[in-house]
Order: sequence, then C-alpha cells, then structure tokens
Amino acid sequence: MAAISNDHGLRDALNTLTAQQQRIIGGRFAKNVMHLCNDDRVSRAAKTALDPDAGDTALEDAFKAAKAYATKTYTDCGKDTDWLAQADHFVAAAVAAALTPAGQLSGKMNPAWKAAVQARMAKNCAMMEEEEGEEEGEPERQYRIANESL
Repeated sequence: MAAISNDHGLRDALNTLTAQQQRIIGGRFAKNVMHLCNDDRVSRAAKTALDPDAGDTALEDAFKAAKAYATKTYTDCGKDTDWLAQADHFVAAAVAAALTPAGQLSGKMNPAWKAAVQARMAKNCAMMEEEEGEEEGEPERQYRIANESL
C-alpha cells in the first residue's frame, strides 16, 4: 500500500478496514486531541475504543458516555467566545464517532473518518486560542497515524 498523504488516500484506506480496526484507528485519532477534553468519562471511553479486546457491553457503555458528553456540550458549541469549550465538545464527538455501533451507522458512514473529522474540528477550535501555529497540522498527524497503523 502506498503511503497515505491526502484525505482521499486516508478515506480509501479507512474504507478497507474491519469495524474493529475502524474503531481502533478512530480512537487513535481522538486520543491525539484528548488533551483538549475536560471529562474523565470521555477519556475512559477513548481508552475503551482503543482496546481490541473490549466487549460489547464495555463498548456500548463507552459510546453512551462519550455521546452524552458530546450532547451536553453541544450548546456550548454555538458560542463563539469559548473556543476551548468547543474543542472539548468535538473531542467527545470524535470518541463517540469511533465507538458508534454498527446498527447506528447511516449509509456508507465510516466511524474512523468521522472521528478524524471531529478531531480536526477540535484542533481547529483550539488553534483559535493558540499564540503560534504548529509545524504539523492535524490532517498530517492523521496520515502518519494511519501509515503507522496499516
């Protein structure tokens, strides 16, 4: 497989993965921005997403915890004055995306891709509060994660 260096390649690669592999790599994307989240339940849910041996009950509980926090923080997302609160919301949304049960996936939705996009949103919100830019953007970090994982 050629090295992933753009979103098209990333999406193509993610679409070849099993449901468990999508969950784990989506969890890796979320973990990369976890420092922007203020909720321990979301952090524990992300750890569950990364666990290849997690059982159905643990996965369902983790999804519900991340989804509940993302829903709770959704109203903060409309405020344009608290970028870090918005980043917090998108981290939870990334974790929830990675953990989305197969029965709740619509159409061709790929949970790893959705987690990647939500993680990017979290990072974009946090960048509004940062003084300096970064050497490597979130998409490039995701390409690196995918290249290391696949």
